[in-house]
Amino acid sequence: MLAAALLWLLARASLLSAELALGLFALWVVKDFALYPILRVGYEDVSPDVGEQLVGALGNVRSALVPDGWVRVGPELWRAHCAPEAAPLPVDTPVRVMAVRGMLLEVEPLATPRDPATTTPSDPP
Repeated sequence: MLAAALLWLLARASLLSAELALGLFALWVVKDFALYPILRVGYEDVSPDVGEQLVGALGNVRSALVPDGWVRVGPELWRAHCAPEAAPLPVDTPVRVMAVRGMLLEVEPLATPRDPATTTPSDPP
């Protein structure tokens, strides 16, 4: 619409002939029709819920979860929360995403870290 208005103003001010303005507008419309099949892919919603894709993903704690903090999942940093009974989770603890609540990930540790004081010699390392 802006292009049509600009061409109309130029034709009205006698800077363009009416035929040239109409031809330029027609070319503009043809260009839009020609590029639509290529560009519409960029506007399609291919992943309706990113949260569903994150559930089950593995990550690492980047700032201690006490019970909230930051985790890295793939190349991205996410705000995360762990269950109070699992907190605190120190930095570099591997975690699994259990749920997504808006922009907050609910995570749990992959393995419970062992306390060396409670490990018996028969326990494997």
